[in-house]
Amino acid sequence: MPVMYGTYGLLAEFDTPAELTRATYAAKEAGYRRMECYTPYPVEEVASALDVHDNRVPLLTLLGGLMGVTTAFLMETWISVWSYPINVAGRPLFSWPAFIIPAYEWTILFAGLSACFGMFALNGLPQPYHPLFNAPNFRLGATDNKFFLCLEAIDPQFDREQSRAFLEQLQPVSVVEVDL
Repeated sequence: MPVMYGTYGLLAEFDTPAELTRATYAAKEAGYRRMECYTPYPVEEVASALDVHDNRVPLLTLLGGLMGVTTAFLMETWISVWSYPINVAGRPLFSWPAFIIPAYEWTILFAGLSACFGMFALNGLPQPYHPLFNAPNFRLGATDNKFFLCLEAIDPQFDREQSRAFLEQLQPVSVVEVDL
């Protein structure tokens, strides 16, 4: 694994969700696009400011359910018609009404599993390391009572000195440079 050096971004710490929301809107108006907010609980206003309402988990769940019902019907058809064709009381080999209950169960199973694993994959989890873990104020307050805005260095608008001055004018508790 290559060793990376450099700056991940600037991390500003705020005391209230209102201050974080105001700072996020200000950063968006200033032209920053690669930024992330960290809060100890969901804050809908911050999500609106970041425009992160693009949720693909329902689509993955639907696709998983369709894959489940298709798999169940194909499996039961293969078993009943080609692999083990048994004529019971003159009934047809493809007796689809008998396939409905197992197909329903497979639909629920595949939909649930695809929702769970899709959510993990879309969130980038598990993530055993992130550069923000090195920031002491982030480690101590991210899950308790602090609110953070991180301007990432890969943003085209990012300049270390100008971005720091921009964040400091928003009156955060602190601004910390986060290294990779």
